[in-house]
Amino acid sequence: MSSQVASEYEGLTEVQAFGLLLAYCLAYVLPLHIFPAARASPIRSRDDPAAIRARIRAVSLSTAACSLATLIVLSAHHAAISPLRLMGYWPLGLVETARSLFLTGLLFAGPLYESLLIDGAWSQWTRLQPLRSLWSHLPSWRNIVAGPITEECLFRSAAVPLLLLAGHSMRSTVFISPLVFGLAHVHHFYEFRVTHPRVSIVAAIARSVLQFSYTYLFGIYATFIFLRTGSLLAVAIVHAFCNSLGLPRVWGQVEPYWYSWGDLSNPSNRRSLMVWTGVYYVLLFGGTLAFYHGLYPLSQSPLALADF
Repeated sequence: MSSQVASEYEGLTEVQAFGLLLAYCLAYVLPLHIFPAARASPIRSRDDPAAIRARIRAVSLSTAACSLATLIVLSAHHAAISPLRLMGYWPLGLVETARSLFLTGLLFAGPLYESLLIDGAWSQWTRLQPLRSLWSHLPSWRNIVAGPITEECLFRSAAVPLLLLAGHSMRSTVFISPLVFGLAHVHHFYEFRVTHPRVSIVAAIARSVLQFSYTYLFGIYATFIFLRTGSLLAVAIVHAFCNSLGLPRVWGQVEPYWYSWGDLSNPSNRRSLMVWTGVYYVLLFGGTLAFYHGLYPLSQSPLALADF
């Protein structure tokens, strides 16, 4: 489909499209440092409720403006496909969302096991406590709702159609555009230095490099899912799901919540702990293998914006 989209579009070069993506990135990040209420401060935590509200307002306005700009550009140049279709708004892609969530769940099979069973989150979910806490705990709302929605609306829905219509290759779209998504998070280095001035510059740089790396890798996956499913809802839900679990554990042992430190002195309990930990790593690597084999079949959709 990508060649069809590009062939119907004239007047936007690859450089211009990528330039718009960079401009969108600046529009998303700069307000966080311009407005005093949203600006990082050494005397105020980034989890301060007033700061979170100010930041959500800022990025919501930026995202709305950039999305409107893309909608105007697409409408003005009469693309063969509906602008709302290209931006992933309609159709919603409910089936695609369920399949994408299941696919991502395979990759996170180990962390899901640790969170739900080992850490005891399953009992909380039976009472829907995590969902209720979203309304009262602003950091969770930022990380699981506001962040994923605004970032996917801007870096996928508003940006990717412009790259496609300007004739960017699939490799460029999937592997290069997420660089800007990763760069949009580099400003956290400055914020961390402001709020944690006593931390060494080396540790701050290492933290920033790690954050850029996993953000870039997620950006590749999110762009792939968006192109394969044509669904903004799918990629936003996947983003929220990944944020809720965080980075998977790749070393160390799991610690069941029902064990106390005294229990671990018992040889029988230590053997049980090895079994619980072994199950985690079997699920982690087995889930990764299942994810690899299901990546294309489970992301296939008639709503796809590009052919791979």
